[in-house]
Amino acid sequence: MTINSKSSIAQIPKLMLYKRPLHPELFSFKARRVDRHGDYEVETWLVNGGHVVRFVLDGQSLVEAVLEGNDHLPESNLAHALPCLGEKEYEFEGEGNVAYFTTLQTESLTENLYLATFREMRDFATEVGALQFEQETPAGPNLYVLDCQKYKNEFHVQGYHLTAGNGNVLRTQSVFEIQQ
Repeated sequence: MTINSKSSIAQIPKLMLYKRPLHPELFSFKARRVDRHGDYEVETWLVNGGHVVRFVLDGQSLVEAVLEGNDHLPESNLAHALPCLGEKEYEFEGEGNVAYFTTLQTESLTENLYLATFREMRDFATEVGALQFEQETPAGPNLYVLDCQKYKNEFHVQGYHLTAGNGNVLRTQSVFEIQQ
C-alpha cells in the first residue's frame, strides 16, 4: 500500500485554541454536555473527527478544538494551532481571568493492540460516565471520549481519539484555570 503524503498530512488532527466562541453550525454533533460549576460554564461536544470544549467565565470564552479536517474553521481570534503528532505541551496565560494548559500524546498501535485499547477505553468511558461517540468505518471502529472533572477554580478534560484506519490513539489533557 502506498501512502499519499498529502492526504495523510490532511488527516493529522490539530489542536486549536480560540479566544472566542465557535458557532455550533460549524460542527456535526454526535454528543453534547453542558456543565456549570461555580462561576464558570463549560460546553463539551463530540463531533465528526474530534471534540470541542468551550469554557466561559464572566463573558470571556476559550475554546479548545481538536479535529481532523479543520479547514472549515475560522482563523480570527485563533490563539494557537498545534498538530497532534508525537508529544507536545502548550500553555496560554490569556488576557483575562482564564489560563489554559494542555499536553497531547499520539501513539500508533498494531491492529490487535488497537482493538484491545478500543475495548478498554469504551469500558472506561461507560464506567465513569464520560461523553463518548463510536463510529464504524471500513477500517474498523473509531472511538472519541471526553472525560471531565470540575473543581472550584479549574476544569480538567481528557480527550481520547482512537482512529482505526491508522491505529492511532491521541490523548489530550487540558486544564482551564481561573486566575485569582
